[in-house]
Amino acid sequence: MRLTIATFVFACLAIPALAQTTGEGPSNEKAQKTYKEAQQYLHQREYQAALDSFKKADKQDDGHCRGCQREMIKYGAELGDWKVVELAAEEGVSEAQGDRAAALAHYQLATVLMSEGLQKHKEDAFRRAHEEATKALAAVPNFPSANLLDGRILAQLKQDDAAKAQFQQYVKLHTTDDPERQRVLRYVDNPELARARLAPAFAFTTLDGQHISMDDLQGKVVLIDFWATWCGPCREALPHVREMAKKFQGQPVVILSVSLDSDEEKWKEFIAKNDMTWPQYRDGGFTGPIAKMFNVEAIPHTFTIDADGVLQEEHIGDASIEGKIKKLAAHAREMRPATPAAATTAASDSPATPLPN
Repeated sequence: MRLTIATFVFACLAIPALAQTTGEGPSNEKAQKTYKEAQQYLHQREYQAALDSFKKADKQDDGHCRGCQREMIKYGAELGDWKVVELAAEEGVSEAQGDRAAALAHYQLATVLMSEGLQKHKEDAFRRAHEEATKALAAVPNFPSANLLDGRILAQLKQDDAAKAQFQQYVKLHTTDDPERQRVLRYVDNPELARARLAPAFAFTTLDGQHISMDDLQGKVVLIDFWATWCGPCREALPHVREMAKKFQGQPVVILSVSLDSDEEKWKEFIAKNDMTWPQYRDGGFTGPIAKMFNVEAIPHTFTIDADGVLQEEHIGDASIEGKIKKLAAHAREMRPATPAAATTAASDSPATPLPN
């Protein structure tokens, strides 16, 4: 799947960048030259060469180049070079000065180890991640993102009671009513969900004024269709999407079309002309918040999500997914008696990391 484990975890946890402080680039003259070469490689999309150069520049700067470390973490994770990623995060810890900086650095290293553990299925990485999250909270106790991260780590270690306690602390500290808090409230009720590959916790308001949140749709199968009016294959797939919207009407299934159009009027006219009566939202492009959450780089791109919010299938291009949705819908109907009434009602009505103080 294009929505890889590392990408998914980094997107969900919104890692604070080490470069959000002074002294981003290297101070050593040779390192500065290598750093510029690395940036040129990025511009040319030669990511492995860029990663090697950022690593070299950081070494030339005696491990003090925070900008190098940031890029080593980003591209090292994308390329699966966890040795480089760990090195950069550990250097960040050693460079941190003051409780706040230390908390952020330990949090970032914990996130790196969490991602590595998920991708490599390494329990030792989860244990080390828990140690780093604990250090982050020791430096700054009022750090809700670290509570959430540690809860997810403990869930991976199958220490559900301890995980639940961290999720409850997050909810206590993070009082803003947003999709992330909705997600964590579900973790409190069922820590097992923190081990699942849940769809990103998004929320948006549709063209007709419906407020839709991923976690309000629990109990329903969700098909998210990323498309645009300017996309030929999307227009060809439209009759298929329209047919599914009609076929699954009245069933525990919600189809959401997320447009990458930048022209709002053209988008609205196309929807009206083509009788697109199911929920519609315009994200504005590949850099839109929802597209970035799902790592969408090509369209049409669909995601099938089960009644628990777990990602089941992902397809680029027009795909035959009716059979899968039909099976998931049947399972959703079986689950309905156990679905909380409030969540069912909400579903029926609608088909950033906080830094420590």
